Amino acid sequence: MSKVYDVIILGGGPAGLTAGLYAGRSRLSTLIIEKGQDGGQIAITDEIENYPGQIVEGESGPSLIARMTEQAKKFGAERCSDVIKSVELEGDVKKLVGAKGEYQGKCVIIATGAFPKPIGCENEGKFTGKGISFCATCDAAFFEDFEVYVVGGGDSAVEEAMYLTKFARKVTIIHRRDELRAAKSIQEKAFANPKIAFMWDSVVTKVDGDELLSSMTVKNVKTGELTVVEADEDDGLFGLFGFIGYNPNSKLFEGMLDMENGYIKTDDNMHTNIPGVFAAGDIRVKSLRQVVTAAADGAIAAMQAEHYVSNH
Repeated sequence: MSKVYDVIILGGGPAGLTAGLYAGRSRLSTLIIEKGQDGGQIAITDEIENYPGQIVEGESGPSLIARMTEQAKKFGAERCSDVIKSVELEGDVKKLVGAKGEYQGKCVIIATGAFPKPIGCENEGKFTGKGISFCATCDAAFFEDFEVYVVGGGDSAVEEAMYLTKFARKVTIIHRRDELRAAKSIQEKAFANPKIAFMWDSVVTKVDGDELLSSMTVKNVKTGELTVVEADEDDGLFGLFGFIGYNPNSKLFEGMLDMENGYIKTDDNMHTNIPGVFAAGDIRVKSLRQVVTAAADGAIAAMQAEHYVSNH
């Protein structure tokens, strides 16, 4: 591709789409590259309650993202679906090589986000999609009237556990500590929910079954005691959902950009250590990873990109 864009945005989540909206509105020639569906993590979130200006009666991740996508499109951001394999970020023109082609831009905004951490138990890969899931919104309906287990103790784990109670007959939260890390308001709702039970000080060490997940071994981290959980005989299977955090999608930039635990370091204006390269959203080092902070990052990154392009 011979065209040199003013700005190329990697990622179509809230940070990338907001960057696209602001960049397009600033009359920058803008390309958003996304390898999958728009939205990132938020696309698989059933209910959003804390995004300012959302539909108060009920907002889902997909409904919010659909409007963000339309806004970015309205202001002229071009779109491309591709998987980027390598990048050259130094110099006046940055080059991105994808499976489908090459892309050039005067500056790049990295908004590639993060993906769920694995549970870390034996046989996990074998049963992913066959009882193990990382997305309650996607897979809850498969476990209508079954028992499910949720690994984790933070906000998303407890919120997803509560969502699962709409489908499952019983939801057990398995947490490696003896108290939850979720916000107190979320904890109160969970403790008041008669369908939710808890396995404290526990980790899943192994999962098993024939074709589908029907057995798991849970270890008490304080006593070392092992408990084998078997599916109800009439059910033949149960669900296991992992919500123990995320890994940053930053492997492509290792050795080029300054990082901390895989997250890209930026200043307050989203500048990385390479001129003309910015990072926004869940991919960067920050204290709060939410849609509202991702959107703010995207807006700042786009305006900094506009300033960079105008001065180079």
